[in-house]
Amino acid sequence: MTITARHPAAVGAALLLLATVASGCGRSPERPGSDRTGSDRTGTERVDPPAPRGSRVYVSNETAGTVVVLDPATGQVEATIDVGKRPRGLRLSKDGARLLVALSGSPIAPPGVDESTLPPPDRAADGIGVVDLATRRLVRTLPSGQDPESFDLSPDGRTLYVSNEETAEMSVLDLASGAITRRVPVGEEPEGVTTSPDGRTVWVTCEADNTVVAVDTATLAVVGRVTTAPRPRSILFTPDGATMFVTGENGSAVTVVEPGRRQVVATVGVGHVALGALVPRPMGLALSPDGRTLFVSNGRGRSVSLIDVASRRLIRSIASVGQRPWGIGVSTDGTRVYTANGPSGDVSIVDVAAGTV
Repeated sequence: MTITARHPAAVGAALLLLATVASGCGRSPERPGSDRTGSDRTGTERVDPPAPRGSRVYVSNETAGTVVVLDPATGQVEATIDVGKRPRGLRLSKDGARLLVALSGSPIAPPGVDESTLPPPDRAADGIGVVDLATRRLVRTLPSGQDPESFDLSPDGRTLYVSNEETAEMSVLDLASGAITRRVPVGEEPEGVTTSPDGRTVWVTCEADNTVVAVDTATLAVVGRVTTAPRPRSILFTPDGATMFVTGENGSAVTVVEPGRRQVVATVGVGHVALGALVPRPMGLALSPDGRTLFVSNGRGRSVSLIDVASRRLIRSIASVGQRPWGIGVSTDGTRVYTANGPSGDVSIVDVAAGTV
């Protein structure tokens, strides 16, 4: 079954969040889905109905300046929300009523580009957009520091930790006042940001340094650095906080860290299984609902790898998922994986058991 979007696909689908809206409860099990759906590139303002109950897939579209809302069961586009320039990182507020999105005024710069040819940055466009999910409208933009890419919330939902790639910092944002309270130097080209389950530390990947950095949330001091596979991107903890996984894009591997000791305990290569000549480039991470399987999006490798959490071993890889899958999410029943594919501007819905899109 092929699912067609309401509008032509727009190049630049970047990150993806699978979440449950504030009013979501008692939703019936999702129907099996398949194939891909594109996002809206029209840029026109639309009046959308209140968000329905249940899980939704949110996809940031970096080139269109929008967040696209999909029904995870059918893949249908429900809404396209104009948010601002270069939306990337996404998080749901702790009460589930708002979607937060990182916005950047820095021009898109592909690898190897001559930066002198780029247009000047628009620093006024930097910020954290706040989307009201009841009305599906941008209601506020908070300060973020320069060129925000990713961020995470404290467990109490009061503080936001934001990576600022161009200034090698992590900005600390108080959500109540809407003010930045501290800027913490962390390392070159910070990207992924994840708070530990106990809230005591926040970890930041530094791409150019090949490290993941631990910051104490009470003192905001750097308390640890761990070397990872080259060019670390994303971070994910097991629910108990005992294990941390970090993708290494240029190392074709996932680094497994024991955060308590701040030591690497394993490195899992995502290999070339069933991938042919395409080299896997690990980008995003998602955990199955039962916590047993780690899903890894492999970027230019056009694949998704499955890692057994207990044994820390590669189970298998699913090839031909999409063009450069990055953002990744898992359905509430664990049977489907969703990937946001940048160059083709679409989302793939993958049947995990069958290993097919």
